[in-house]
Amino acid sequence: MLGRVGRPAPIAELAARRWDVIVVGAGHNGLTAAAYLARAGRRVLVLEARERIGGACTLEETWPGTRVSPCAYLAGLLHPLVIDELDLWGRGLRWIPADGGLFVPFEDGSSIQLWEDEQRCAAEVAALAPGDVDGYREMNALMRRVIDQLRPPDERDVWLGPSPSRDELAERVGHDPEALGLLFEWSQAELLGRYLDDDRLRSALMGQGVIGTNASPFDPGTASIHLHHSGGRIDPSRPGVWGFIEGGMGRVSFLLHDAAVEAGAVVAAGVPVAQIVPEEGVVLDDGTAVHAPVVVVNADPQVALRLLGDAADDGWRAQVEAVPIEGCTVKVTRLLTRPPDFLARPSDERDVQGAGPRAHHRAQINTPLTDAQWQAGFAAARGGRLPEWLWTEDYLQTAYDPSIAPPGRHLLSVFAQYVPYHLEGGWDARRDEVGQLAVASIARFCRDFEASIEGMEVLGPPDIEREVGLTGGHIFQGECLPEQMWDRRLAAQTPMPGVYLCGAGTHPGGSVMAVNGRNAAMAVLGQG
Repeated sequence: MLGRVGRPAPIAELAARRWDVIVVGAGHNGLTAAAYLARAGRRVLVLEARERIGGACTLEETWPGTRVSPCAYLAGLLHPLVIDELDLWGRGLRWIPADGGLFVPFEDGSSIQLWEDEQRCAAEVAALAPGDVDGYREMNALMRRVIDQLRPPDERDVWLGPSPSRDELAERVGHDPEALGLLFEWSQAELLGRYLDDDRLRSALMGQGVIGTNASPFDPGTASIHLHHSGGRIDPSRPGVWGFIEGGMGRVSFLLHDAAVEAGAVVAAGVPVAQIVPEEGVVLDDGTAVHAPVVVVNADPQVALRLLGDAADDGWRAQVEAVPIEGCTVKVTRLLTRPPDFLARPSDERDVQGAGPRAHHRAQINTPLTDAQWQAGFAAARGGRLPEWLWTEDYLQTAYDPSIAPPGRHLLSVFAQYVPYHLEGGWDARRDEVGQLAVASIARFCRDFEASIEGMEVLGPPDIEREVGLTGGHIFQGECLPEQMWDRRLAAQTPMPGVYLCGAGTHPGGSVMAVNGRNAAMAVLGQG
């Protein structure tokens, strides 16, 4: 079924029931909120406009026999408290850590694999940039120290509940200037320049400061993006490690759906909401009114604003409208006959056709850019043009989980930037061109990469907006730079009575985290 849950009853019957809470949107955060609220005894109805639940974290059979995660493709920030409290492990969640770390090939034929294992990682750094071994260790130690101070594995985790103030964050990190620089001030280029000398090693890590962010790695605050994405604790023994969900990322949403339904929530898909009426409920597209004193909105804040219309508080409206929400990323999924054959670490010449995944295929793969290419590419996208090359972040899930593709085939998830939302000539006319640019951006480091491609799906910002419902195609429901984070991010509780937000536009930000949904549920229950 891949998330096609249908309607459990006719609309008229659902509208006639008494509900305590209506959740608008069955993305993973909306389903999380529904599960917690239903477990607390609330009568909960979840209404999803699309026929498929999961929002950006779902599954599709793009090609026969495949299980494609069209948007969200990797799990690293899913909150362990949600996993435990909703018994996701017991429900069948299987997380496969991508312990291969980060693999980056360079134009000069060299490469590096920054393993999660510290000794193997240090050996790779020493081989490529022997003068940076200590600096690389010190940089990671700073990031780990800040994460441990902000996110201890208990109720003091600042991701839980309302955001701390900037003063409280400064107090938490002991007013350490380096920690505060990392949190609020440094660009990714500045962070790397403080600790590393080798140009290749710096270029290998530059993209970690702009993931999903419409900013240059030379812009202030981008180092905080790197910090944010290094803060995961799915497995306490592997802090900061990302990994794959066995069967595809949509399994997270589907298991959260099961938890919500088991607790008593009702989930109805293919039911678009046209209006939110504070303290009264919602009005559907067909004019049907569904009543509840509380509405929790999983849609992005701009959509929530449109649904509220004149009922929106003026100050809150201004806050929502001030958040940049234009996406700059393109998601490309490729069906391959074999893993990419990187020139820096080639497969055996005699076994190219039958070559299986190697150690570096089990890593996050980045194709790097020079400083000049980063700056020119960002400027091009801001002007509506395509860059010479895309920075790509690539994951070969089938290297760990062959169940998501037919035998002998591989799925490669490619997350790339920068691309413009307003593309000269239009996305419909140039979508294939963007896909080919993404191919070329990887192929320049590979042998015969194009020949291995059997299928390709390209989702630019307007496609993500249209298909998933994310305004601007922004995967985090708005920028996650320091100016839009912490106490400056939208709170779960809005000024409109009985209206709450639970999506990535709220604290603590974007990614498949589920804690946003938990925070909203706790706010409704008066516990957060």
